[in-house]
Amino acid sequence: MRKGMKFTTLLLALSLLLIGLAGCAGAGNTNGSSSGSAKFASIEDIKKNGKIRIGVFADKPPFGYVDSEGKNQGFDVYIAKRFAKDLLGDESKVEFVLVDAASRVAYLESNKVDIIMANFTVTDERKEKVDFANPYMKLSFGIVSPDSAPITTIDQLKGSDQKLIVAKGTTAETYFTKNYPDIKLLKFDQYTEIFSALKDKRGAAIANDNTELIAWAKANPGFTVSIPAFGGQDTIAPAVAKGNKELLDWINNELATLGKENFVHKAYKDTLTSVYGEGFTDQLVVEGGKVN
Repeated sequence: MRKGMKFTTLLLALSLLLIGLAGCAGAGNTNGSSSGSAKFASIEDIKKNGKIRIGVFADKPPFGYVDSEGKNQGFDVYIAKRFAKDLLGDESKVEFVLVDAASRVAYLESNKVDIIMANFTVTDERKEKVDFANPYMKLSFGIVSPDSAPITTIDQLKGSDQKLIVAKGTTAETYFTKNYPDIKLLKFDQYTEIFSALKDKRGAAIANDNTELIAWAKANPGFTVSIPAFGGQDTIAPAVAKGNKELLDWINNELATLGKENFVHKAYKDTLTSVYGEGFTDQLVVEGGKVN
């Protein structure tokens, strides 16, 4: 009798254990599929929540920044608001999540955002971790330095005690680490920090996207973009969590639709013309998700 009770108790314990494991497996899968462990919100989830979470910069004008009234502004933000309007019927239904360059991939992987639109340059390395939609902008690297001590060639930094300032998690950091290991890099998390470091003469120059450096140099007398372009052409695109094909397809279709009304050109005019002028439009804008 006791053996029978023990056996029954053992079976019950095993059953409860299996039910618990099954529950954990189901809880780990938030994309509605019956297999896999990808964590991201479906379009249906986004609509049910009544908001779309989009990661943007807080300190990278004119692309993503917080103004004096605490509102998100910039080129990336402008396009992100239109995404929210077309998906959810109201541009105010976007929840902006502030990220820095190094946290962009992690925020997608941990389901803290649905889309990253923080001036995200497409690279093969990043493609292994996130899925990029079609681009809305193109750019290259540049270097900004003081007028009093301009860095006009990369060779000036080789083998010297001078440091090149970069932001962590950027393509500029990757480029110099890979191609110029003999150049000393001074790395910071925030964009505000890299510019402060240059002003404080902690480094000889900053390497970053030329679009941002042109804007900053125009607003800061005494500094110039001494090397306007190098390293080839890159593109900027929205990114989603790896495997979120549904949202990826929606973004690509959205960009194609917006291209019919030249919306990205309008975004440029309203957010970037005051910084770059109209002469840079064709060099920077990608309309309809297709690079010319």
